[in-house]
Amino acid sequence: MRIKLLLIALLVSFVGFSQNINDYKAVIVPLKYDFLKTDNQYRLATMTKSNLIKAGFQAFYANEEIPADYADRCQLLYIDVKRDNGFLVTKLYVEFKDCYGKVVYTSEVGKSKEKDYELAYRESLDLAFLSINKLHYKYSGNAVSTSAKTVPSTVTTAVVATNNVASTPVADTSDPNLLYAQPTENGFQLIDKTPKVVMKLLKTSRPDSFIAIKDGIQGSLNAKDNQWFFEYYQNDKLVSEKVSVKF
Repeated sequence: MRIKLLLIALLVSFVGFSQNINDYKAVIVPLKYDFLKTDNQYRLATMTKSNLIKAGFQAFYANEEIPADYADRCQLLYIDVKRDNGFLVTKLYVEFKDCYGKVVYTSEVGKSKEKDYELAYRESLDLAFLSINKLHYKYSGNAVSTSAKTVPSTVTTAVVATNNVASTPVADTSDPNLLYAQPTENGFQLIDKTPKVVMKLLKTSRPDSFIAIKDGIQGSLNAKDNQWFFEYYQNDKLVSEKVSVKF
């Protein structure tokens, strides 16, 4: 009886998830993953997008202009490829995240013993995508919208507690240059409406200050007078740029 109930629970869980992932219109592919040094190194971004298309997804690179129909960032999924440590074995797995950085789905781990990095990444990524292909993704037409989507209280609490963004400036949502913060392992990445990654933030011990990197320039993002400012030195002079951010 217990085994039967367990199987039913697993089936319900799988169906519920399938309905969930099918409510997202497309997937955004970053040009660089954390374990790589340069954009599209070993053609991993290209391989990711190709595998997504084969699996039935609509996919766009993070720096790509996308149609107006996909302007609502919460109707999109954001893919990330992770590398597992392995002796003489390349291990990759795939995560799908929503617009709040919450993991929606994690694939099985793909493994390769190839010594050439590009071949190893291709083989292990293809194997990781076998579990994604089995989802039989098909857009349901019931898109998740920004206005309708809410963050569960447990997630909200975790974001405030772990990412230290409590009591920070309130974003002006009418600002056309508004940037949206997506959680990363060490802080946030700020994306525009494209969506394109504009700035990367690293947490510090202060909730109102981050180490910030934009266009290869490293500075800091600081909260002052209920606003955010990106500050850095240029020709020995301090430059301060106002930035509108929604955490």
